[in-house]
Amino acid sequence: MQTPIAELRRIVTSARNTWTDTGLPRVAMVCAEACPDQVYQPMLHLVLQGTKTLSIGEEVLRYTAGRYFLVPVDVPATGQIHPEAADQPYLAVSLALDLEVIATLLMNVNTTPAAAQNVCFQAVRAPDEMLDAWVRMLRLVDRPNEAPVLAPMIEREILYRALQGPLGGVLRDMARPDGRMTQIRRVTQWIGEHYTEPLRVEPLALMAEMSVAAFYRHFKSVTAMTPLQYQKRLRLLRARWLLLFDTLDATSIAYRVGYESASQFSREYARLFGLPPARDAARFRPPFAAAGQITTPNRSLLPRR
Repeated sequence: MQTPIAELRRIVTSARNTWTDTGLPRVAMVCAEACPDQVYQPMLHLVLQGTKTLSIGEEVLRYTAGRYFLVPVDVPATGQIHPEAADQPYLAVSLALDLEVIATLLMNVNTTPAAAQNVCFQAVRAPDEMLDAWVRMLRLVDRPNEAPVLAPMIEREILYRALQGPLGGVLRDMARPDGRMTQIRRVTQWIGEHYTEPLRVEPLALMAEMSVAAFYRHFKSVTAMTPLQYQKRLRLLRARWLLLFDTLDATSIAYRVGYESASQFSREYARLFGLPPARDAARFRPPFAAAGQITTPNRSLLPRR
């Protein structure tokens, strides 16, 4: 008889080398060879095979098989995955967090969480009950007629197990209308929509209904970055995407994403990605692209989530 982890791995190996829609609400799976730099949205992420390393602000976090972590707000991150072997790629499943579902669950269920671990992005071992629920959830991929009835029930069970665990406090705070997660999420969404504009902290603190000092403290505790670092990371991730998929030169892209100095953009880009913009983009282009035969990068060479 297969263990829950073994059955989950068997199902998820059918996923593509990018996040794959399962047909189930908010549930995705991945069988990956590389991890792109991107903005992660609120989700519960369960690692099934291999290891993922994420750099979020000043934090470098390592996630191993059988453990899950929570992303409470939109957060830009760079990452790497480490397969267990050449024929054993990174496998994971994710559940996008619906705050209404969590809030309804909190109103109707009396949960008794373990000792609180409110540090965002930390990973904890998935209990057997959660793994069992994930197995029943992914079995519904091949049972689409049952999914409309059973998937919402199993989603609530997965969230219930998370609420009972060490990260339950994070989920509770996310679902509270007046919680710090809600206040910071409001600001991160605004920055995401206006990342090219000059940023002033005082209006953001007012938006979060906090003093400037409290806003700085809570923003960094939730995102592992200051507001300015968060904006910079968004700009650089967007710039890299434009370098790989657009025909603009690095200087034009620098101004497009909000930089006023191309040299500052180049320095900060190299600090994050290890190479200056043009040299970094060249890694993902075929050798004959420089001769004008191809003007866009070979997407098959690009890292995928």
